[in-house]
Amino acid sequence: MSVGVLLVQRGVISEGDLERAVAQQRSSGERLDRVLVDLGVVERAEITRTVGEHFRLSVVDLDEASVDEGVLGALPASLVYRQQCVPIARNNGTLTVATANPFDIATLDELRLLTGCDIELALADEDGLQRFIRANYGVGGDTLDQMSGGVDAVAEEGVGDEVEEAQEASVIKLVNELLAEAVAERATDVHIEPYEGELAVRYRIDGVLQRASVPASIHRFGRAIVSRLKIMANLNIAEKRTPQDGRIAFKHRVNGRLHEFDLRVSVIPMLFGEGVVLRVLDKSAMLLDLDDLGMTGAVLERWDGLIRRPHGIVLVTGPTGSGKSTTLYGSLGRVVTDEVKAITIEDPVEYHVAGVNQIQVNTRTGLTFAKGLRSVLRHDPDIVMVGEIRDKETAETAVQASLTGHLVFSTLHTNDACGAATRLLDTGVEPCLVSSSVTGVLAQRLVRRICPVANESYTPDAGDLPPGFEMPASGTLVRGVADRANRMTGFKGRLGVFELLSMSLAVQEMIMERASAPAIARQARGDGDLTTLREDGYAKVRAGLTTLGECARALAT
Repeated sequence: MSVGVLLVQRGVISEGDLERAVAQQRSSGERLDRVLVDLGVVERAEITRTVGEHFRLSVVDLDEASVDEGVLGALPASLVYRQQCVPIARNNGTLTVATANPFDIATLDELRLLTGCDIELALADEDGLQRFIRANYGVGGDTLDQMSGGVDAVAEEGVGDEVEEAQEASVIKLVNELLAEAVAERATDVHIEPYEGELAVRYRIDGVLQRASVPASIHRFGRAIVSRLKIMANLNIAEKRTPQDGRIAFKHRVNGRLHEFDLRVSVIPMLFGEGVVLRVLDKSAMLLDLDDLGMTGAVLERWDGLIRRPHGIVLVTGPTGSGKSTTLYGSLGRVVTDEVKAITIEDPVEYHVAGVNQIQVNTRTGLTFAKGLRSVLRHDPDIVMVGEIRDKETAETAVQASLTGHLVFSTLHTNDACGAATRLLDTGVEPCLVSSSVTGVLAQRLVRRICPVANESYTPDAGDLPPGFEMPASGTLVRGVADRANRMTGFKGRLGVFELLSMSLAVQEMIMERASAPAIARQARGDGDLTTLREDGYAKVRAGLTTLGECARALAT
């Protein structure tokens, strides 16, 4: 009996729901229970409960389970991954095994023969089962289990053909599993770090590095893993003394939809081997609107006015990884129409934007930001987005473009909005050109968002409040609660904190006089033309979106 028929018999779903799910299953190839959940006709927990009642099985929450290591070792990792079942208890010759698929009776016989124990089944939620397996057996645990026969000896002795070793099916599978896990966990970066007797794998999730659940034995295959990544990125596998950079195109299905990822690869020689960092860019991701990024209220209203002007330079500033490009993409999405031609020059092109002509910088062929910008101006654009102003040539070309009737979007690496003008002056652009071309500067940081599923209100101690912070009228703040929904961090996702500087006549005159960034900030604050990062961050704390600790962490940079 299939799970769909069982749910219909129990009155959980209707015949129509099942027919609709079966029709979608034929086109997608996805499992029926997953299709039912995706369609919203039934909750995953309801499927688990119904199946458990039918088979008279106890239902276990593996996210709350604590299992002895001796019990976990009752089944080899290869079998756990292949059959998708885990041992959770052993008592008087009976081994209790949790599974999400009690329909597979043949697995029971295999488990009895392998362990010599009576097998008692318990039912677990599939997502919880996957998390439990990754946490206790590690990502790629089954692959490492199969590899540990001979490949580790080759890796340790340092002999053999590296290309052949990196192209072993097991090594390819292991690397793909590491990348798939990173994508599933919403990681923006993957760090593979060699140490003496250890290979550390860490994912940067919501801006914070977290250890990946990988078996300790993975260090034996560190060389093979790095070699495989270098082959995928078209790098020189024999060169181990100098840094190398490359790109990998990686496709993976996320929530039933095929996504294409661009992995930017950086390989650097280190003391105990080569370290690798991969930047994960989802080319298939939906572009977010500025509201989704956290820009609201007066800041959004003023920014909207700036990006809808016919000409001028609009800058977004902040350190690396602060979401500058995402904000520019969101801004383009608000202003680009059939009547507006927009061209971008990027390094690299992070997202594909419908209706926008996008150019990727290629230094090998001489296509730099400055050269690309000059060429773009002959293509009759209304809006030009330059990925970054890095030098005097690019800055001067952007200024000339804005003065000849184009709206220019770009980014700068400065700590705050008021430092943008002084940075442009430092590149060698004349003060009169900066003051007449730059119309607004947006500085930003990213803070982690309080988990919308697991959170609580609390009353903070007065001594814990930073100077200048005003409590909301309720007298309480919100904080996240460690939960499986947020990887036990209390946070899920990120949002922007913004500082917007509008160029008033007074600020333009100060730029002409080469005034310092603090002096410009004082003037703008007095004129009401500057909303600071701290003010916006505290407003988001009062709104229950983030925490004071997150603001302190993000605004310290």
